[in-house]
Amino acid sequence: QVQLVESGGGLVQAGGSLRLSCAASGRTFSSVAMGWFRQAPGKEREFVAAINWSGDNRYYADSVKGRFTISRDNAKNTVYLQMNSRNAEDTAVYYCAKSRDANSYYLSRPGEYDYWGQGTQVTVSS
Repeated sequence: QVQLVESGGGLVQAGGSLRLSCAASGRTFSSVAMGWFRQAPGKEREFVAAINWSGDNRYYADSVKGRFTISRDNAKNTVYLQMNSRNAEDTAVYYCAKSRDANSYYLSRPGEYDYWGQGTQVTVSS
């Protein structure tokens, strides 16, 4: 069983920075890819970023490329999402997720992930 707990969300002004964290329990964390998704009110859950098991490879949605950075610390069983240059369109509940895949990181579909956190609310004020 794997548990994922996100933290770091809150209210920030447009243009500011925020770092989300996702702490994972379970032995499989360090051997699989991890991802971040987000869901805005009235919209479907969308892919944000993914990182392979070692942290060497990353994959981003076009909407966040160049502004967000995903990283991980396997010694701490934690994955991060650094969010810079935020705008109102970034307002959403952010979820971290564990994939089933050890090697790939081009994992942008929710069905490719088997465990999800409860989400953390991020609100950007203009």
